[in-house]
Amino acid sequence: MTGSGQGGAGGHDAKRADAVEMAAGRLHGGAAELDAAQGSLGELAGFRSGFVTVVGRPNVGKSTLVNRMLRTKVSITSASPNTTRTRVRGILEGDGYQGVVVDTPGIHRPRSALGERLNETASAALHDVDVCILVVDATSAIGPGDRYVAACLPDASVVAVNKVDRASPTQLLGQLARASEELGLERAEYFPVSARTGDGVAELVDHVVGRLPPGPRYYPAGTVHDVPEAFHLGELVREQLLRVAREELPHSIACRVTEWDPPYVRCEVLVERESQKAIVVGRGGSVLKAAGIAARRSLPEGTYLDLVVKVERDWQRRPDVIERLGY
Repeated sequence: MTGSGQGGAGGHDAKRADAVEMAAGRLHGGAAELDAAQGSLGELAGFRSGFVTVVGRPNVGKSTLVNRMLRTKVSITSASPNTTRTRVRGILEGDGYQGVVVDTPGIHRPRSALGERLNETASAALHDVDVCILVVDATSAIGPGDRYVAACLPDASVVAVNKVDRASPTQLLGQLARASEELGLERAEYFPVSARTGDGVAELVDHVVGRLPPGPRYYPAGTVHDVPEAFHLGELVREQLLRVAREELPHSIACRVTEWDPPYVRCEVLVERESQKAIVVGRGGSVLKAAGIAARRSLPEGTYLDLVVKVERDWQRRPDVIERLGY
């Protein structure tokens, strides 16, 4: 285990405590519950579990890698840096193990209150975890951002050199050598991967699973992620808008569900200026309509998604608004 239990450790510690409490509580619930508890303890005897945090500077493909590792979409992705704004926990499970994989915002030099919050969120996720995966880009030089993140990690971290599908063999070998020399992680294991194509990801997952310690099942079998459904829907809408946004607009978009009464869902799209609102709406509402149609493909059939664009001036620099948005 790494870290001191400060910052983001509370959430992981609470999950561990809940699992123990649930197992203990079953012992007081009668014969049926006692049989279930004995079965759970029997499973626990050979069960492995733990927390795995995926970190790195912005735009190295962390969220795409997490989705590929879990073989399902839990994090939104885009070409824009800092698409991920919260910790997203996805569940990696198989025969005899369960790993809680934590996707994090990219650690960067902040220029707003939102940027500071994203860094705090990512840094907090480094505490009380069993495996840290540092993602670096196979096609970009190892820079100060990579070295800064690596300095926060234990020596025995895992380094995923991503985007190997875009690198030549010579370029990849050089990047692996530079990463080994410059990151300062003396006991790290290195894995060339392509989150986009899946190359090398199975080997990375096998290694991570092998490092999970004995432990309980933190989430019920079959759980995909622990993100509230309404928040996840808002993120799906934001993902689609990011695909058509330009210039500074990606950072200025936020989405929040304000009414949840299936099949009716109302989602507000926040921007910082009237000029940005015009871009998001598009001529004749074309951009907003296209984003809504794309988002509905991930929603239950028959969902009525009502999208409304509002101006919340300079919200990125206002901690109260950032808090309300769940960041």
